[in-house]
Amino acid sequence: MVGYNNATCNIDDSFKYTLYGCVFSMVFFLGLISNCIALYIFVFSLKLRNETTIYMTNLAISDLLFVFTLPLRIFYYATRNWPFGDVLCKISGTLFLTNMYGSILFLTCISVDRFLAIVHPFRSRTLRTKRNAKIVCVAVWLTVLAGSVPATFFQTTSARNNKTKTCFENFSNKTWKNYLSKIVIFIEIVGFVIPLILNLSCFSMVLKTLRNPFTLSRGKFKRKKVLKMVIVHFLIFICCFVPYNTTLVVYSLVRTGSVSNCSVVKIVKTMYPITLCIAVSNCCFDPIVYYFTSETFQNSIKRKSMSFRPDSGFSQSLNTERFLTTGLRTLKGKMSQSESSV
Repeated sequence: MVGYNNATCNIDDSFKYTLYGCVFSMVFFLGLISNCIALYIFVFSLKLRNETTIYMTNLAISDLLFVFTLPLRIFYYATRNWPFGDVLCKISGTLFLTNMYGSILFLTCISVDRFLAIVHPFRSRTLRTKRNAKIVCVAVWLTVLAGSVPATFFQTTSARNNKTKTCFENFSNKTWKNYLSKIVIFIEIVGFVIPLILNLSCFSMVLKTLRNPFTLSRGKFKRKKVLKMVIVHFLIFICCFVPYNTTLVVYSLVRTGSVSNCSVVKIVKTMYPITLCIAVSNCCFDPIVYYFTSETFQNSIKRKSMSFRPDSGFSQSLNTERFLTTGLRTLKGKMSQSESSV
């Protein structure tokens, strides 16, 4: 590629190793805890499960599958060496793409489901069923795997300085031009552009419905809760995924040689690691979506937090003591009355 072969275009992106190591460590810690708690609540605590819960459960599973591979990536970026072999390199790369675009599609499913529930609450009853939600989830997994598996097929370890091996990088420009660029087009259209249009449409239609005078008269408190849910969901989607996917398109053009301007190459190679870290952080933000989307999830969290409060046991024993004291006083009064009557 012209941009990389130009000797005057010196590009040092070694900062990415430190950045990836720090961010991925944080995502592993927070993402593991929050998604394990979320999955536990979805599977064991929620008595009533609906189609929204099914989407959120699949999203939590997608996040955890990726989080479990992060220790391998953290080790690689800390040592700049991949001793785990080609198979784990491919699996780790596949789960990264699966999580990235699985999160986008499952968040879109939640957005569409909320849109139908708010804008078309009666007409959508036949569509918003648990059976249909399960079918949609299977379709999402198949679509994501169809895009991620071919992309990581070309991902192999390669020797660096005859001492260390690399993974997640060093695709040749020829591979980018002949294969990866076409896969990126498919991933971007199916996994980003279409979901982005759907999220924008659902967001605008829900806002329009909430501004309706009939909707305003149905309860200010409930309207505020719905508005907060929609805004949080939309902001997480936009902030996490738009920067990375926009940068990925330009990065692909750079790697295929379609863009060779040195300034553009420098900007893209600087922004790509940063936007990637922002996108990966969605694992930590998805539980926020669960909290604002599902009222049963909120109630379960509140019940769990109350049970772990240090003063909960004291307050319960205090209430019991008051009850016993009051009962004894009442009994004593009745006994004294009966004695005086005798």
